[in-house]
Amino acid sequence: MILHFVVPILGYDAAQATIPYVMVTLMKYLKPVVTAFMMFFALSQPVVVYGQEAVPKANPDMGGVSGLLEQLRDAEPGAAETYADRLRREWSLSGSASADYLLKRGRDAFEREDLKSAVEHFTAVIDHAPGFAQGWAERARVYYEMDLYGPAIGDLEHVIALNPQHFDAIMGLASILDSMDRPEGAYEAYMQVKAIHPHQPGLTEALARLEPRVRGRDL
Repeated sequence: MILHFVVPILGYDAAQATIPYVMVTLMKYLKPVVTAFMMFFALSQPVVVYGQEAVPKANPDMGGVSGLLEQLRDAEPGAAETYADRLRREWSLSGSASADYLLKRGRDAFEREDLKSAVEHFTAVIDHAPGFAQGWAERARVYYEMDLYGPAIGDLEHVIALNPQHFDAIMGLASILDSMDRPEGAYEAYMQVKAIHPHQPGLTEALARLEPRVRGRDL
């Protein structure tokens, strides 16, 4: 990938350089205002952002997250999910006891398949901490389960704007585009997941399934 040759010249590590690469290729599938913010944010801010309003606790260690992203990218298949799960745990730290409690209640409701209550709890998380990406991600997951693709995509836009390396959110966007029979968009989004988490479950199969369709249309 050209990215790996450009990165050392520009002085970025691979995890940082992945951000604008993801933004450029996903831009056509997201709202212009959101993608403009994402590009500005990706080029001017640290690698991962958890920002939110009126939260007293400090952000999680950025260097640690950056290191986990690098380890995830380079991990062997058997070890990849260990790093992925550690990142998910980091990304679930809101810095607010109230938001954490609401997040847990939403997840519990989702596990009970009480999707209406899950949406309500995750909406409360978002209202309390709109800059906490995981709140949007969790609600997007519920909307997806409810076949509400429009609201799900809207929430995923927020997740990716706040945390451009959120591989689960990009995977969710890819799955929705796939379900909507938009193979080019789905394929590109899946490729962005591969740049961050090459061993994401279901990714290899999705790319193998879509590649003949996408390449066939390019011929």
